[in-house]
Amino acid sequence: MLSSDVAAAGPIARFYRLIANARPPQRADRSAAGTLPTRAYRYCEAVTSATGYGWWVFPPIDLELRWDGVDIFWRCAGLDEWLALAPAAQFPHQAARFDAAAPAGLAGCSPPFLTVLPEPGAVQIWTGLLARTAPGWSLLARAPANLPATSGYVMWEGMVETDRWFGPLFTNLRLTRTDRPVALAADLPLLQVQPVPRVAYAEATLAASAFVPDMDGLTEADWDDYHRTIVAPAADPDRAPGTYAVAARKRARGACPFAGAAA
Repeated sequence: MLSSDVAAAGPIARFYRLIANARPPQRADRSAAGTLPTRAYRYCEAVTSATGYGWWVFPPIDLELRWDGVDIFWRCAGLDEWLALAPAAQFPHQAARFDAAAPAGLAGCSPPFLTVLPEPGAVQIWTGLLARTAPGWSLLARAPANLPATSGYVMWEGMVETDRWFGPLFTNLRLTRTDRPVALAADLPLLQVQPVPRVAYAEATLAASAFVPDMDGLTEADWDDYHRTIVAPAADPDRAPGTYAVAARKRARGACPFAGAAA
């Protein structure tokens, strides 16, 4: 499918806010909010393309988590006391808001904000959003690409078939320290969600790879391509830096298939 066809077909991803003060998703910034080195931002299209691929999603409130090695405790803006997380907790006042807005048959079905997982130090965090994608598209939820990470936890990645599964957009993380709390700020991205066509990770696609065991297996065309990509530019004393970035940006100019996708 051409990029223009994708854009014309409507949103690839649609996000629904259930927690009123949750920050809307934001297109991931190719400069990683200004934290990428200037040289990388100007010349390394591989880094900037990965950094800007998808949308940033934020915690719905400033949040702290504390793990003592056995139990997990939490508090958020407006709560001074630490609360034991066992086994789950609602976002403050969200259950009543959900029941007031949802059909009568869904009363009591507000997604939990925080949930303790069976693994030590593991917790699930709901972003306050639901997500839906166009047919054939999934969302990869992962830590923000190339953005300096908050210390004290690691995040699991997940691929969700959000064209078929319409539910809370959450993430799972594992706390890695017990000496002090882990703080998650509502104005810093918690995760990056990236649209992926399901064919990209289908078994048939992933099985369609080949391996060349040694240099004798490179063809004349392979060596020609290597020369064009690596050797010739290095031998050119007048070569400007960032030629790959320039070529890639020219190819992408005017072809942004996800424009307006976060509607």
